[in-house]
Amino acid sequence: MSNHDAEPWLSIGDIASRSGVAVGTLRMWESRYGFPAPERLPSGHRRYTESDLEQVQRVVMAREEGLPLAMAIDRARLLTESPRPSVYGALRERFPYLHPHVFIKPALTRITHAIEDECRARSQRPLLLGCFQRERFYRDAEPRWRELSRGAECAIVLADFRTRRDPEDGPIEVPIPADDPLIREWAVVCDAPELSACLIGWERPGPTSEGRRFEAIWTVEPEVVREAARIIGRLASRWEPDVLEGVTHRLGERPGPVTTAHLRATVELATRMALYAAGAS
Repeated sequence: MSNHDAEPWLSIGDIASRSGVAVGTLRMWESRYGFPAPERLPSGHRRYTESDLEQVQRVVMAREEGLPLAMAIDRARLLTESPRPSVYGALRERFPYLHPHVFIKPALTRITHAIEDECRARSQRPLLLGCFQRERFYRDAEPRWRELSRGAECAIVLADFRTRRDPEDGPIEVPIPADDPLIREWAVVCDAPELSACLIGWERPGPTSEGRRFEAIWTVEPEVVREAARIIGRLASRWEPDVLEGVTHRLGERPGPVTTAHLRATVELATRMALYAAGAS
């Protein structure tokens, strides 16, 4: 069944009348921001869905709150888009220039520790998100993440926990169903003005003589790190709708420009990663 059969289409006039946004403004938004993104009939006429209308209405509400247009659009997309079930797949699709590397688990662990420790040393009120696959893997790392989460604006970890937990002195623990694609992924995200960094990996199936192997990407680009945080947050919200309470606004913002301080932090992180990879941690 096509989308057209599943729900009635809305015209641009319908969107305008129900949202209060002029037709010319909607066309300008589409031209400048790719938003909203209608289907096109063979005749060239635009056709929208109720979800498109909801996004436009969210932009209107955000603008009434004083948000700049670009930020309001990003926030509306964040709140209404359906997340792809793979963080790794979504980032590779959106940022194809990110080059993946294959790591055995011990190497990936050392790089993860470098990001965690640099985040702990430099970041104030970061957004922290992690995917640990199995609860037992998180329990091994729990003391580190309890320390990391002190002073964080938000800290969320996902694994095959049996139930959600909200400890006062640690991250929110969000259960992942055993059959969800995210159960195969490894992620650590530190999103802060002083330091943005993320490491996202996907476990290759089947054991090898070297042990577990992961195909992974890492970056310090604020835009990519923010998108990784958004994706993980949206995935967590599938099971715990209130888990992003209080930080939705921040996730909807565009990250600030790269500054000299950010570049220095990047050098320090790269140095720490090299040292840890060499076994100097």
